[in-house]
Amino acid sequence: MTDPMAPVFRALADPGRRVLLDRLFERDGQTLGELCGYLPEMTRFGVMKHLDVLEEANLLTTVKVGREKRHFLNPVPIRLVHDRWIGKFAEPVVGAMSNLKHHLEQPMDPIDHVYTMFIKAPPERVWRAITDGDDTVRYYYGTRVASDWATGSAIRYTYPDGSVAADGEILSVEPGRSVTMAFHPRWSPEIDAEGPVRMTWAVEAADDGTTRLTVTSALVPGSHADAEFRTGNAYIVSGLKTFLETGEPLAVA
Repeated sequence: MTDPMAPVFRALADPGRRVLLDRLFERDGQTLGELCGYLPEMTRFGVMKHLDVLEEANLLTTVKVGREKRHFLNPVPIRLVHDRWIGKFAEPVVGAMSNLKHHLEQPMDPIDHVYTMFIKAPPERVWRAITDGDDTVRYYYGTRVASDWATGSAIRYTYPDGSVAADGEILSVEPGRSVTMAFHPRWSPEIDAEGPVRMTWAVEAADDGTTRLTVTSALVPGSHADAEFRTGNAYIVSGLKTFLETGEPLAVA
């Protein structure tokens, strides 16, 4: 029986590939030329082979931007490793965490962070899980989504007690395929003050009968949203996969 996590462990076994992932964690969306600079002893072809292994393990995603191909870290498989071998043994974490504030001389432009997951479910079922509040409560930190899913319409995620976790506006939508929203998180005063985050959920059928889900968030480096969405999106995407494939939600540590 083949372990679906085996490609992830093989990819992480090489120190050069771990260096590439570390550099993408520091600054997402880099080109092949930029990544080659971190492994100066290796040929361009050798770096390309390492990136191919990481992409086959679903640890990174590539996006064509003009004539360039940009590489984005996809932490979802690592999150699944955590949930399988670490999370179920972890004690609940109690207490408050404070984020370091980055004081910059000038504002930084948002950088797209791309999360990709292949789910054993048809595209229409994945789309319903994204847009149906009865489903989102099972994987989206217990929140229920509500919207009529039309361009310009409001969208809201609420906790079981009725308080608002996030709200915003639908910027564009292709029913059954993709939705882009201005997502305004409200769960803390610090992240609320930063304003909306542009998010896109895209669903497409894959060649092997699975569905490819891609979630893209435009995050300003060093912001509260940048720190929280990196972990939060990985949990949400892996939780959606677990819910659709097993019928059970992930346990929240």
